[in-house]
Amino acid sequence: MNRRFGIIVSGILVALAFAYLTFAQQQSVSGYDTLVALYNDIRADANPTVVDGVPDYRPAAVALSQAKVAVFRHRLAAISVENWSVPQRVDYLVVQARLNALDFRFRVQHPWISDPGFYTEAVERIAYTELPVKGDALTALQGRLNAVPAILAQAKTNLTEPAAEYAKLTIHDINTADGVGHGMPFRTVPAAGTHGWYADFIERAKTQQPELVPAAQEALSAVDDFDSWLKQNLSKMTAPAGVGRANFDWYLKYVRYMPYTMEDSVKTGLEEYERAMAFLALERHKNRNLPEIALPTSKEEYDKRMLDAENAARDFIRKNDILTIPDYASGNLAQNVPWIVRPGGKLNFWEQMQFRDPRPDTIHATLPGHAFDGFIHRHDTRAIRGTSSDSGRTEGWAFYLEESMLQLGFLDDVPRTRELYYIFQAARGVRDPAEANLHLNKWTIDQAVQYMTEKVPYMDGDVARVDAAIYLRQQTYGLSYQMGKMEMLKLVGDREHQLGDKFNLKQFNNTFLASGTIPISLIRWEMTGLDNETKEFWKVPDIPATGKTR
Repeated sequence: MNRRFGIIVSGILVALAFAYLTFAQQQSVSGYDTLVALYNDIRADANPTVVDGVPDYRPAAVALSQAKVAVFRHRLAAISVENWSVPQRVDYLVVQARLNALDFRFRVQHPWISDPGFYTEAVERIAYTELPVKGDALTALQGRLNAVPAILAQAKTNLTEPAAEYAKLTIHDINTADGVGHGMPFRTVPAAGTHGWYADFIERAKTQQPELVPAAQEALSAVDDFDSWLKQNLSKMTAPAGVGRANFDWYLKYVRYMPYTMEDSVKTGLEEYERAMAFLALERHKNRNLPEIALPTSKEEYDKRMLDAENAARDFIRKNDILTIPDYASGNLAQNVPWIVRPGGKLNFWEQMQFRDPRPDTIHATLPGHAFDGFIHRHDTRAIRGTSSDSGRTEGWAFYLEESMLQLGFLDDVPRTRELYYIFQAARGVRDPAEANLHLNKWTIDQAVQYMTEKVPYMDGDVARVDAAIYLRQQTYGLSYQMGKMEMLKLVGDREHQLGDKFNLKQFNNTFLASGTIPISLIRWEMTGLDNETKEFWKVPDIPATGKTR
């Protein structure tokens, strides 16, 4: 933080402190509604002020938002939970985690000054818009297109501590189609990065909505200019990208509410990787006289495999009393990996796996994993839990499902498909050491990519790079799979120990899903009454280092 920025923050803090004292004097009772109001204010503060269509991440605007964090902490501390139920206390901790994450974002991550991709990712999504659009949607789109040059011009000024690893990722993403889905529309030939998506938009607009072409061309010129600026200044971008061990461990404990450290995650990831590769070798030996799974030869054949996989999962879940599928989730869910044919027949990791047999990842990503989980979450109307999502919970649940469905016999009749499951398990195992070394600033993205591609069958550089970028930009997300699954297995074991013969898997899974997408340690407290993990979360120490360190 530079001196001028510090003065700005200090001045705003003084003003807000007086405002808080007035607020506190007016509060005679701190009830649950007070917690909900605070939670909504914290969520709102995470969104930037928009000036003339441009999100404002200039120092004064950031300082104003950051200064509110101290006021939020005073408001949270003033709420007494002494007579609250366990679910209400859990919600208090959920709000605290949200505040801790916001504080960390301002004091350690600050992507608006370190990551050029923070700006280009948002800009690229504008070009995904399907045409034509009308009415208010058209007005909004025109405004967003017109704002692109100003957004990228502001980025050049704001990026005072850019990290080379972020800049290299951004240059790659501006110019390259890696064939890995990022939420963009499907194209038989994927558009080549941000530049390609604006070129795609312009071509569509020429025939569908010509009035948008000039603004889109200006936006494309701004993207290309920003790309040139990054390349010209790359050698000067020397800030670290990783948050460092101490900050990483703080975030893991006080945002993710996981009772582990970076060291624990690396140890677990490597052990699980070796277990997966050993089981893969044993499974391949057992299946040595069986034919390999053939790749599909057409979209129709692949689509049938996808539909069959989801129907098989749905039938297995119902026949084996694994969980309840509500009526609103009874239809077929979204396809995870679309059919594509590339020159030379190249397939990325996901396509190599999904095209052979979609069943393992259908469990993780569709039913009863992410897509189904998302249906449940969107029907959660609770003020706090209905708008909270924790990656340890979502990825931990999905990865646990893979293992639990394997153990319950879902793949018993397709032994070659069991091999794919172990490859998925190996892929998730290597994420932990890759993520750790990125955040210790020991590895570059390229080194993490090389590590993952060498360790995992079918893994390719495009998928590995996308994964590495996610884990660098979202610290602890990479370990959410393994450590989240560990938390899930611990919870299953706790309930089985408590209930004995009365343990019911369907009831367990239904209760778990109904608890929301909040950290598993908090769900464990609700479901078991065990607070040996959660009692450590109430007193939050200061973030170890305001900035990124080793």
